[in-house]
Amino acid sequence: MTRSMEDLNGHVGHRLPADFMWGYATAAQQIEGAVDEDGRGESIWDRFASAQSSKVQDGSNSNETCDSYHRYKDDVRILKQYKAKGYRFSLSWPRIIPKGGRDDPVNPLGLQYYNNLINELLAEGITPYVTLYHWDCPQALEDRYGGWRDKDEIVQDFRRYAQVCFEAFGDRVKNWITINEPYVVTIPGWFNGDCAPGRSSKRPFSADGNTETEPWIVGHNLMLAHAHAYQLYDKYYRPQQGGKLSITLNGDWVEPWSDDESSHRAAERKMAAAIGWFADPIFLGHESKIMREMLGDRLPTFTPEEWCLVKGSSDFYGCNTYTTNYIKCGGDDVSLGNSELFFQNSRGESLGDPCACPWLVSCPWGFRKHLGYLYRRYKKPILVTEAGFACKDEHLMTREEACNDVERTAYHINYLDNLLKAVIEDGVDVRSYFGWTLMDNWEWAEGYIPRFGVTYVDFKTKQRYPKDSAGAITRWFDKHLSA
Repeated sequence: MTRSMEDLNGHVGHRLPADFMWGYATAAQQIEGAVDEDGRGESIWDRFASAQSSKVQDGSNSNETCDSYHRYKDDVRILKQYKAKGYRFSLSWPRIIPKGGRDDPVNPLGLQYYNNLINELLAEGITPYVTLYHWDCPQALEDRYGGWRDKDEIVQDFRRYAQVCFEAFGDRVKNWITINEPYVVTIPGWFNGDCAPGRSSKRPFSADGNTETEPWIVGHNLMLAHAHAYQLYDKYYRPQQGGKLSITLNGDWVEPWSDDESSHRAAERKMAAAIGWFADPIFLGHESKIMREMLGDRLPTFTPEEWCLVKGSSDFYGCNTYTTNYIKCGGDDVSLGNSELFFQNSRGESLGDPCACPWLVSCPWGFRKHLGYLYRRYKKPILVTEAGFACKDEHLMTREEACNDVERTAYHINYLDNLLKAVIEDGVDVRSYFGWTLMDNWEWAEGYIPRFGVTYVDFKTKQRYPKDSAGAITRWFDKHLSA
């Protein structure tokens, strides 16, 4: 239930530690623009938005988007205005190594751009949290050998890319995320075919792809690429640079649709499909038993040598989570654990009304349960690296209407209240909250329709304007951080 505006700034009665990190997250492909400037190479999302534009809801692309490549100082100024302590952003692999490969040349202008951004952040007292891969694989690697489908090639190319970044930025960057949401890389990209590179067995929706095999191969290779980057950092860079590194996994809480046993089993399968697929090998050192039962020999296995790399390749649990669903058995979609998702349970109780995205409702108590589940199961400090909300029809509103974002304000304040309860009352070790997102941007295959930003962007002029939610979040942290 949405709280009244009078309650939004209420004081819960406890405080988070003074070193709790908060701020906002973005991704290079979604905000930078300048896709063909200063030597940047083509990404799989550039190609997808051009060659498969019918799969983007409004037929748009990210060629310009927020123009952060030229306006990064504006972005840092806004972060400073909001009193954010940290900024989570991603590096563009094709901007740094345009053709992507381990023997391909590095682009000095790409390195210069990110050096400038990092230095600007540090000059304003804002801590950079850097993601190496937020879905923008160089198209050259997809053309050369199939990108993430080729283990022998992609793992070594990603390792070299990570090395370039550690050497260029690691003297100032102490918080690294290797890969953002491997589940969303694999399932939309290689299972459903509605995101880059758009491969699926669904014909004629996708001309190429094999849903039976490719997603599981890609997921396997993403874990190995992450593990190789972790091993590289741990052995060669951590001793001098002293940073931390992990992976960010997405996943949302699910509640059984009814009290019958089948709904409870469905919840277990969904958590395994979305989270356990990656988290169990990385954090627990064994494959997900439920994933093996669902996939059989379609799920690739790690060699003993690979297990030595994968197991324990994390310093924290990076958590992206947005919503909650009711769940029951049904269907044959293995990516959902052979289950069906609902916003209403068998008793007719509703989680809430969908927003601009049909998959998202605000459910603060589910957020709290999710944090508790992750901490109990994986026993790692949790960094909430994304959570956010897109108000319905916001893309059709005037700027004044969009900046009066009551629903988004309620979402973040309610989620933060429940994060605080998880820490104080449940004993969950949560160390950050990065709201998605700093500003309205290009939301992948959803184009410019959903707006998640706490900052309004006029995409014609590229001007930025604070929304009410930004001020409310700042005031919440003013009240709830220890001095």
